[in-house]
Amino acid sequence: MPRTTDLSLVFVVGKGGAGKTTISAALALAAARRGKRVLVAMCNAKERLSYLLEVDPIGSHNQAVLPNIDAVNMTPQTALEEYGMMVLKLETLYRTIFENRIVSAFLRGTPGLEAWSMLGKTFFHTTETDRAGQKRYDLVILDAPSTGHGLEMLRVPQVIVDVVPPGLLRREADKALALFRDPARCGVLLVTLPEDMPTSESIELHHALTHELHLPMSLVVVNGVLPQLFEDSQRSVFDELPAGLPAGSPLLPLAEAGHVRATRERVQQESIERLTRAVAVPHIELPYLFVPEFRREAVESLAHALE
Repeated sequence: MPRTTDLSLVFVVGKGGAGKTTISAALALAAARRGKRVLVAMCNAKERLSYLLEVDPIGSHNQAVLPNIDAVNMTPQTALEEYGMMVLKLETLYRTIFENRIVSAFLRGTPGLEAWSMLGKTFFHTTETDRAGQKRYDLVILDAPSTGHGLEMLRVPQVIVDVVPPGLLRREADKALALFRDPARCGVLLVTLPEDMPTSESIELHHALTHELHLPMSLVVVNGVLPQLFEDSQRSVFDELPAGLPAGSPLLPLAEAGHVRATRERVQQESIERLTRAVAVPHIELPYLFVPEFRREAVESLAHALE
């Protein structure tokens, strides 16, 4: 299996709040350090990548943010306009088709077209070349919407292939599917947390991605893993200790804190073991970082861990 940073396209997926944008940023830094030219594409997101990387706010058009790293926060309308220009090439033809009032109204009412405009733009950048014929980007990272919305977005190309008559749109969807399902060029990076509900959701998401959409899984990242303070035998002691102390004991707050931490460690261990059994994909555990502000330095440390 290729190294994740050697792929042409990586879908970063997972439950909201699991750290998809953080991992996308870390992966971009790791790839850029290896000399890769990277694009991080977000999908109409509440943009926080600029905060993490300590760069200017990121808008709806591709912009350079760091050496070897570009980023974009795609909006459906802008992505549709850009994608239309990219595919049709000629501005006059684009305006004839996309700026026609009847066509525009039809496009706005077409289910899935907004998702495809952003996904299609992302796909285009994996094949885009400059005037010298060199690829503009070695790696495109799609910071996908959270679980349900992300899955719906990734379903769109197959829906287009299944229901749209032969023509330009269907040909583009066919080409995109060929890339998305090629493990030598594309991979899914699944981000999760070592907790019960995120683990269950990640297992279900993995099943849908692999069995329904036939997308290649590249890596599972378990984010925010706490260092282990207690052995199994010590955790059981903390289960009983708070109840065994008299009310008002000065040791009670410490015992209760120990019980909370021991319980969290147990859930963390069980979640990672359950995920490992259910998802037969290489996985990496990234530490919970105890920092006052999660900014560029923290993301850099995760990038080193990903490498």
